[in-house]
Order: sequence, then structure tokens, then C-alpha cells
Amino acid sequence: MRKRSKVSTQAASGNTDQEQNFWPSYADMMSSFALILFFLMLLAYLSNIKTGNNLRNTEERLSDTLSVLLNTQAQVNEANAELQDAQNALSEKESELSEKENELNEKDTILATVQVRLDAANAELANSQFVLMQLKDKIDAQAQYVENAQVELEKMHGQMEMIVGVRREILDQIMASYEDVSGGTSKASIGENGNIILNDTVFFDIGQSELKAESFPVLNQLISVFSQFLSSTENSRYIDSIIISGHTDSTGSAETNRVLSTDRANAVLSYIVTETPLAQYTDYFCAAGYGASRPIADNDTPEGRAQNRRIEISITLKDDTVMDIVNTYLEMDVPDVTMVDPATTE
Repeated sequence: MRKRSKVSTQAASGNTDQEQNFWPSYADMMSSFALILFFLMLLAYLSNIKTGNNLRNTEERLSDTLSVLLNTQAQVNEANAELQDAQNALSEKESELSEKENELNEKDTILATVQVRLDAANAELANSQFVLMQLKDKIDAQAQYVENAQVELEKMHGQMEMIVGVRREILDQIMASYEDVSGGTSKASIGENGNIILNDTVFFDIGQSELKAESFPVLNQLISVFSQFLSSTENSRYIDSIIISGHTDSTGSAETNRVLSTDRANAVLSYIVTETPLAQYTDYFCAAGYGASRPIADNDTPEGRAQNRRIEISITLKDDTVMDIVNTYLEMDVPDVTMVDPATTE
């Protein structure tokens, strides 16, 4: 009987050691998971910065092209003025030639002198005609340059509109589908920043991060809309990420609001991708909390605070899709025109 008691005591001690080894391993696993999630959010942030820089570089190139176009127009105007001066000079020379011819008929005695002057006038006239031809060629070349530059500018404008329009078109498609499913947009709208804004009061009680039951039909509608949208390869090929972001009003401390907004965003994300048709598209979705750092209304009024308590859904386009459009413009050949300077002609 004593030997059996000793064996039982050893078995109990072994179980205790196993439980102590299990919990540290679980804590390490959760720490690694949190670190991976942090790096994913950092990569998404850096991707947004890179996209903004690329768009600013494209806008600077547009400004440079417009400056070249305005400079060319000024040169055309200057050439027109020079042409008018040449035509006036030509008229004067023709008048002088007529006078010399009359003098030749009237005074035979000064024929030699008149002939010299006539030859000089003819030479000057020929030179004026040559200058006139040079000016005409210059005007024709500049007109062709302006025409080509206008064509390239229109192409670039179309490409830039496409870059801006792709994201708006995606949002419009989602909102149109949402209207078809929900029968209205009273609970969702598109903000000035181009994000889908969801009324926070539908989802959470003030200060809470647990989803209310009345929010489930709205979220189910969004699940249906997004799953239908992402199932189309024509749509999904443009999408890099879909960010669910939580926002609060300024009531409470910054840390409390940050935690609350993050918990709310995670609650929405968890609902729409857990055991739903969107489960196969989880790679597109992520959550973020911004607390009260990004208000869209005045926090000094109840109405403004209500607007600031919201869930936003933002869509980020793939960098390579946007860059393909930008690179197409950068590869366009801008016509090169060699300007003719009449002052250098002899």
C-alpha cells in the first residue's frame, strides 16, 4: 500500500511540471503574433507614404509641362511680332524701289548712282525675304510643337484622371451595391477623404467596444457587398488592402480613446471575416485605431462628437497598378523643336 501512494505522488508532480511548461510557451506565441501584427501595420503605413510621394512627383511633372507650354506660347507671340516688323520693313523697301525706278526714268544722268542704290535695295530685300522664310519656318515648327505638346498633355491628363478615378470607382461600386442590399445609405456614406463612414451609434454603446445586436444586419450587408466585389478579378486586381479604422470623440484620455477605437475596429473586423464569405479574403483586411486624433467635426458640440465616433473603411490601391499608369506617361516622347534665331543669319 505504501508503494502505490508513492507512485501516485510522482504522477501528480509530473502533471504540474507539464502545466508550468505549457503556459510560458503560450505567452511566447502570443508575443510573436503581436510583433508580426505590428510589422504588418507598419508596412501598410509605409506603403501609403510611398503612394503619396509617387502622386506628388507626378503632379510636379505636370506643373513642369504646363510651364514649358506657356513659355512656348510666349515665343510664338514674339515670333508673330517679329514677322510683322519684317513685313513692314519689306513694304518700306518696296516703296524705296519704286521711287528709285521713277528716278531712273526721270534722270538718265544719274543712272549709275540709281543703279547702285537699286542693287543695294534688291540685296536688302533678298535678305529680308530670307529672314522672313526663317521666321515662317520657326513659326511652323513652334506651332507643331504646341500641337504635339497639347496632345501629350491631354494624354497625361487622362492617365492622371484614371489614377484618381480608379479608387473612386471602386468606392462607388461598393456604395451602389450597399444601397441595393440595404435599400438606402442612412447608415453609411462616403467622406471627403474618400472613405466609407459607418454610423458608430449603430454598432456600439458609448465607451463600449462590444458590437450591438442591431449592428449585425448592417455588417451582414457589408459582408455580402465586399464578398461580391472581391470575387471579381477585375476589381480585386486593383486592391492592396481594406482598412477598418476606429475613431472616437475627444472625451476621455488619449490612451483610453486609442485602446477603445482599436478594440472597436478589431470587433468589426473579427465579425466580418470570421466564418463568413469574406473568410477567404482575410489577406485584404486589417484594423487600426486612431482615437480622437482624426476628427471630422467639432468636438465642442454633441452633434460633432457623434460624427467623430465612427468606423471608417478605407481602400488602398496596389502600388504596382498605380505605377504602371504613371510609367506609361513618363515613357511618352515629348517633341523636341530646334528654335531658329534670325539674328544669327547673314
